[in-house]
Amino acid sequence: MESKNDQPYRHKFNQVIHQAGLHLLPQRELSFIYEQALHFHFTLQELRQIGEIAMDLACWRDVSLRDAWPKRPPPGYQGKQARSWVLNSLRTTWESRRSSLKSYAGFETDVKPARGRLEVLFRAKHGLGFGRCPVASGNTRCCNLLTLDAVENCGFDCSYCSIQSFYRGDRVYFDPGFAHKLQTLQLDPDRVYHVGTGQSSDSLMWGNKNGTLDTLMEFARHHPNVILELKSKSKNISYLLKNSVPANVLCTWSLNTPAIIECEERRTAGLTARLDAARRVADQGILVGFHLHPIVHYSGWRDDYAELAGLLQDKFTPSEIAMVSLGTLTFTAKVIRKIRQRGMKSKILQMPMVESNGKLSYPNAIKLELFRHAYGHLPEWHDRVFFYLCMEELALWKPVFGYDYHSNEQFELAMEASYLNKIRQRKMSMPMPMH
Repeated sequence: MESKNDQPYRHKFNQVIHQAGLHLLPQRELSFIYEQALHFHFTLQELRQIGEIAMDLACWRDVSLRDAWPKRPPPGYQGKQARSWVLNSLRTTWESRRSSLKSYAGFETDVKPARGRLEVLFRAKHGLGFGRCPVASGNTRCCNLLTLDAVENCGFDCSYCSIQSFYRGDRVYFDPGFAHKLQTLQLDPDRVYHVGTGQSSDSLMWGNKNGTLDTLMEFARHHPNVILELKSKSKNISYLLKNSVPANVLCTWSLNTPAIIECEERRTAGLTARLDAARRVADQGILVGFHLHPIVHYSGWRDDYAELAGLLQDKFTPSEIAMVSLGTLTFTAKVIRKIRQRGMKSKILQMPMVESNGKLSYPNAIKLELFRHAYGHLPEWHDRVFFYLCMEELALWKPVFGYDYHSNEQFELAMEASYLNKIRQRKMSMPMPMH
């Protein structure tokens, strides 16, 4: 029972609860944690560690913290020694469950998405939001993509997405001055620019709201030295079917297996809808591409990704495809905290994690297994479609593809040359305009 002397500790306990987002745990779990905290006199840092484990177990819907809690310490263990034994035992259980191959069989997602109703706002911002890819790193092989923030924040609700750590979750921003700023952007006509709009939001889900797609098409038309990539998980392609799309515009889709889309990519279009959208866009003569990213390690992944690769080869020919990228889950500490604080039902953090170029990701042995499997099941596209690893270290390239690049600049030039060749081929196949 709590005594008067325990009240200051209760205050500090409540602070930790709110800072870590633990208030989302059932009251039964919170009461249990507090009882154990009073008994063992955990420090605030130890409470934060316990809270992170509790949040993970709750999100995974694996076992509760109460069920995972170790039995009483060995006889004679008291004070700091007892606390250390409890924490180490709890971490061992947590690590064991985190590192085991997760299963989505029977996993029920939240009835409603974790994100609330979206509020669309128009807000002038300083500058255009035009710059280097925010995840570019000197320790990974990077294509030097330039990013353009046509919209800020995404309306989809993917559990693993890093965008959620940059913006307030339920607000999406459009800049009323976007068109004017893009029209006045000065570019070197002798340089090739590969520009993507899918890093701060989904490129297609908002359609032509605020005239965004009109502005982007005019930008691509006015700058033939720009390769403009629209990246999406949406089926909203009505604008692309009704309007002229310049040859230097690529429409790419992030794809995943039905299990991952259903459980970890809430609000997005299903796999069939994405593939149908890409097929209809390709029928318009528009180059398409696919990001198999993130490839996730789970029970049944081999069969599921093999089936996805088979669907791609059945539905598309290499001449229609500009690129295929392969990537997997990579987190910053900030994104991991955000995922836990949201408290959604998700198994995305139930995975073995090691340090990877300042972030956390799978060990390289698992990455190689994932990437080799995906690439190996697209044999008809080898040497006819540009493949690359996204945000991965150079050591993984040759074991997957049989080749690598000596520098980011060499990678960038190879990518641009391949894309430009496909764009030229598309232009040659387009019907001549009527006079």
